[in-house]
Order: sequence, then C-alpha cells, then structure tokens
Amino acid sequence: MSDQLVLVTGGSGFIAQHCILALLSAGYRVRTTLRSLSREAEVLSNLRTGGAEPGDRLSFIAADLTADEGWAEAAAGCAYVIHGASPTPSGHQVREEDWVRPAVDGNLRVLRAARDAGVKRVVLTSAFGAIGVGHKPRSRPFDESDWSNLNGHVAPYQRSKTLAERASWDFIAREGGGLELATVNPTTVLGPALGPDYSHSIRLIKKVLDGQPGCPKINTCVVDVRDVADLHLRAMADPAAKGERFLAASGDSLWMVEIARLLKLRLGKSASKVSTRVLPNWFVRVVALFNPAMKGIVPHLGVTMNASGEKAQRVLGWAPRSREEAIVATAESLVRLRLVNTTE
Repeated sequence: MSDQLVLVTGGSGFIAQHCILALLSAGYRVRTTLRSLSREAEVLSNLRTGGAEPGDRLSFIAADLTADEGWAEAAAGCAYVIHGASPTPSGHQVREEDWVRPAVDGNLRVLRAARDAGVKRVVLTSAFGAIGVGHKPRSRPFDESDWSNLNGHVAPYQRSKTLAERASWDFIAREGGGLELATVNPTTVLGPALGPDYSHSIRLIKKVLDGQPGCPKINTCVVDVRDVADLHLRAMADPAAKGERFLAASGDSLWMVEIARLLKLRLGKSASKVSTRVLPNWFVRVVALFNPAMKGIVPHLGVTMNASGEKAQRVLGWAPRSREEAIVATAESLVRLRLVNTTE
C-alpha cells in the first residue's frame, strides 16, 4: 500500500476512472483534473458504480488542455502523473487542428508542470492509433517498435495521438530534466462501463447489441479497461518501465462477426437483436458515400490489425483477462446500466 499522491488527468474519461479505481484500491491518494468541476458528482457516481467510496482520498481541480491555468497546482506535491486527458471522437471536432493542437499542446503542458513540480514519472495514455495505422497489410503483429505512418490513411484522432506521443518523447529528450516517461498504447478498450458517458470503443458493442444490420469486415484487438488501468500502475511504479512504450492487447485480433457471435452465445435474450451477418465490402463502400461514420472504416475493410501485448507481460508481469471476458463484461455492463434496448 502507498500513501503517495498521483495526478490523473481527465477524470471524466473511461480509462481515467478505472485508473482512479485501481489507484485507490492500491492505497494511493488521487487528484484528478476536470475541464469543469460541474462533472465532479458524475465522476463520484461512476466511481461508486465501480465499488469505490474515495472520501478525502480523492480531490478535484479544474484544468483544461488548451490553457495553462491550473496545471502547476494540479501537479504540485504529486509523485506520479497518469495523463489520459486527450480529445476523443465526440463529434464536435471540425478541423484536424481541433484534434491535434489540444493533444500536442496538452501533453506538453502536463509534462512541463510535472517536471517543474518534481514528479518522478509520467505515464502517458497513448493509443494503438499511434502504432498501427497508415501501414500496408503485413503478416507480423504490430509491436512497440512501430509508429503509425502519417503519410498513409490516418484519421484525425489517430494522427493526434501519434503526434502527441512523439512530441512527448521529444520533450523528455530535450528538456525533461529528471522527469521519466512511459506510455501505454491500448488497442480497442472494452470492459465494464461505469455510466452513460463511456468510451467510443464501447459504442462498437452497443451498436451490435442495439441491432445494427450486420458486421463490416473490420478487425481489431481488444483489451479490458481494468487491465489497461493495471498496466498504467505497473508502468508508473516499476523501474523497468522507464522510457518504454507498452502495447495493451489481450490475445490475437478478432473480426467484428466473431464478436457478434460471442455475444449471441453468451448473452442469451440480451443479444436477441445481434446480427451475425457479414456486410459485403461493396455495400459498406456504397453506404459510406452518404454516411460519414462509415466512411472512416472503409480503409480498414479486410485488413488484419493484430498487435502483441507480449512486452508488457514479459517486462512488467502484466496478465490481462481474455478477449472473451472483456467483450462479455462490456455487454453485461451496458445491459445492467440499461444503456441498451434489448427488447424486441
């Protein structure tokens, strides 16, 4: 158990809240940032859903990635920082700059504040989007030596994660002082939702449960958010994690239809609307002409996106749950919280 203070940025986020739960369970005190303190009650409610009553072991502070105010106060007295705050696919971004600038500038603000406050290490929540996008099809799984090819087809969110992580490593090399950095690069993050504001990855499962007409030929690795949080804590405290990237993936990649079949098999009546029909690529391409959400997946049709979590297991002793457990836990939480309509 530890009584050290850890800053978790972006406390309203899905991964961040599970990191807070893991830190509290391990005995740490936690400070978390919110763009608006009006969301404090929501975060506390979600943490209670996750089984925590933090009391005075959790505090909140207002800080925004786009402004300097609040970050020095947020980092003051902290032994570690878990930096998860970043623009996510919310639908409000109009220009690529709306993704990239807050991600890059926000990372640098947090790193400067951490360095100036004497923080030992920052663990950056990066993404598979900084590793496995924009490449030609390949036979070997992606690993931590890979970087997304920004000359290929890279969506704004993935571009922002790539540029923000590269900027972070450059900062540490040029002006980090004694500050250490490690990154966690999760694949598709599933696992128990804590409330109605969950990650964009979980929407994939919600759409399947809600009865989307079929499954595009999309391939992805998955990982449970509880294991992502566990990996953050290991990357934070283990000396071996200094200066390292860690891919978070649980087993080989899956096709969307395999996920749908698993839900059919394991969820009974709650999966009554799930379709296991595979949508032909030509059909997806036609729909994408009129549907911006479908347009984004066209470059990934039929492409295997396998990634390896072996390094985290070997170096840090990380032992993630199975893919199946992560998928089923996601669906069960959505049903339990009544966030899907499972009736005919």
